[in-house]
Amino acid sequence: MEISIIVATSKNNVIGRDGGIPWHLSADLKRFKALTTGHPIVMGRRTFESIGRPLPGRRNIVISNSVNAIEGCDVIKSVDDLLNDKSLDGMIFIIGGGEIYKQFLPYAKKVYLTEVETEIADGDTFFPELNPMEWIEVGRESHEADEKNDFNYSFVDYERF
Repeated sequence: MEISIIVATSKNNVIGRDGGIPWHLSADLKRFKALTTGHPIVMGRRTFESIGRPLPGRRNIVISNSVNAIEGCDVIKSVDDLLNDKSLDGMIFIIGGGEIYKQFLPYAKKVYLTEVETEIADGDTFFPELNPMEWIEVGRESHEADEKNDFNYSFVDYERF
């Protein structure tokens, strides 16, 4: 099992506000779909509730202590449950939210980050800082805002070294 994180953050590491994503980037959603389709995705209950349904073409795994079953998803109680799941093979994507990212970051080998060129003053969910002594940037692709993307943004790939 190889754990990868996929996330979009503002310049001040905000990933969420009021249960949603505080920007619209069509290109980021397309990248998310292209990278995660065919792979298991892992999220917290609140992230699942913000999406509102299982994402097609992927095994949806929700970590929750308060819910035992969600239609179309596997529900587990902890990070350890996932790490000890022998049925999981290949790449697994952690898709949020803030606490789930924090718990899985020590186990991740790759981070697929979308840097959104804005600051969100009233954000309430954050992505932890990547320690530059542990992560190396291996790819960057920058883009300008347009009619489908609210802000300038960059796709940045990191690998643990």
